[in-house]
Amino acid sequence: MPKLKSNSGAKKRFRITKNGKVLSAKGFKRHILEKKSPKRKMKLRGTATVSESEAARVKAMLPYG
Repeated sequence: MPKLKSNSGAKKRFRITKNGKVLSAKGFKRHILEKKSPKRKMKLRGTATVSESEAARVKAMLPYG
């Protein structure tokens, strides 16, 4: 059987931890930042774990996941 191709978009957006959790960047921090409070923008830094139901879909796009 040939090797499976990874979904290129998913490759760039998600990372899988050693324990199998899926990490992604948080959204809502690209534009219209003036009206968002500094506290809210600070909370959007870093990565977040993807919910279990969505994680299954992401892992299907990444055969190594």
